[in-house]
Amino acid sequence: MKIAEVGNIIEFKDGLQGIVEKVNENSVIVDLTFMENFDELELEEKTVVNHKRYTIIHGSDE
Repeated sequence: MKIAEVGNIIEFKDGLQGIVEKVNENSVIVDLTFMENFDELELEEKTVVNHKRYTIIHGSDE
């Protein structure tokens, strides 16, 4: 399993996407305002996602 880095775009939980802002030991903090439909979803701006629960869509090495 590859761990995301700050600035990577990840996808998790049924298609939600966000930009990684901080990497912790077991999780990442993600900024959800990246999504075009963010306002419609009525979510918090940031959330925590466990490393096991996301996939990297766009990384710094691509």
